[in-house]
This record gives sequence, C-alpha cells and structure tokens, in this order.
Amino acid sequence: MFTGIIEHTGTIATLKLSGEGGRVTIHAPDVAPRLAIANSIAVNGCCLTVIACDPHHFSADLSGETLRKTSFGELHPGARVNLEQPLTAGKEFGGHFVLGHVDGVGRVTHLTPEGENFWWGVEVPEEFARYIVPKGSIAIDGISLTVARCHARVAEIAVIPYTHAHTNIRDRHPGDPVNLEGDVLGKYVERYLQAHNAAPESKLTIANLVDQGF
Repeated sequence: MFTGIIEHTGTIATLKLSGEGGRVTIHAPDVAPRLAIANSIAVNGCCLTVIACDPHHFSADLSGETLRKTSFGELHPGARVNLEQPLTAGKEFGGHFVLGHVDGVGRVTHLTPEGENFWWGVEVPEEFARYIVPKGSIAIDGISLTVARCHARVAEIAVIPYTHAHTNIRDRHPGDPVNLEGDVLGKYVERYLQAHNAAPESKLTIANLVDQGF
C-alpha cells in the first residue's frame, strides 16, 4: 500500500518490451541503495516487484496486463518517473490509500500556469469517469491529488509549486499518457451497491409474518 506522496523521481535507463510483457530498469541513486530483490515499489503509480538492483539502478518485470493498463508501453529511456516505496508502520499517512493497481491511462489536456501554481487537466477514459468526484482523491502517475473541478471526462487539479517541482508533472505536455487509479473506497462502495441491486427481492413481508402468526 502507498500514500501517493512522491519523495523521489528516477529516469528510465532501459525499457525492453515484447507482445507478452517486458522489463524496465530505472536509474534512481536516491532509492536503489535501500531496495532489495522482491521489494515492492510504485513507479508512476504502478506497483512493481524489484527483480534486480545495484547502488544506482533497479529493474522490474512488466506483465502483459501491466502494459495494457499503464503508460509503460508509451514511455522511453530518459523519461522521468515518480517513485514511492510502500507505506511502513509508523510512517505519516499524508496522502490517501493508493494500492498501486492502475485502472487505466488518461491523457493530459493542459498544464496552465496561474501565478506560481498550475491548473492540470487530464482526460480520463469513459469507464473511469464515474470515479471522478469534485474534492475527491485521485492518483495520477502515483501522485495523490484532489480533483478541484471536472467537466465531461476532464479532471482538473490545482497543482502547487512544490508538487510541480518534485514530480514528473513538470515534464507533461498535452496528449501525454498518465496512469490513473481511482479511490479504492469508492470502488468498494460501487461493488457493494452492485451486489445489493443484483440480490433477489425478498418475498418476506409484514403480511406474510402476520399470516404465519408472528
């Protein structure tokens, strides 16, 4: 589990893809010395397993499902990526519950300065739009953000200078792909309601109970 608070960034050193999957190696000298094989790490919000590491790099395998659901297939060596290690006991929980399970890919529509801050617009897939809630949480490329406003399928986020300077948002241009993860609490509520609505209607009524002598 992650919080969406990005503490480090890295750059893609190599990215080898095939139809069935691939492998990515990240240059991240601030993080790599603390990693070990089999550790989890979120790369642009996607939870990956470390399969090799040295003091400057770590590598992770990418499944076919990961390539279908994330932006990795469109990235390239030299691209900056957001990094977050898993939440540990006793660590401050400053963002929201982020699982690192990417729901799909959105597209940047704009990054517009407003004084020292920015308005960041991201168009989301139709099937993801139901998770966009004004003032609700969303993870974009692993960053815990608050939806300030939304219209049609575009979520707009107010980005402060610190977030802009310490994540890969500063590299983003219209049309660029970003990983999306909806708030897991909303997903559980949605699933509960689906199950509730699908349940057969009970034939037990007050009249039935009275007829049975209750």
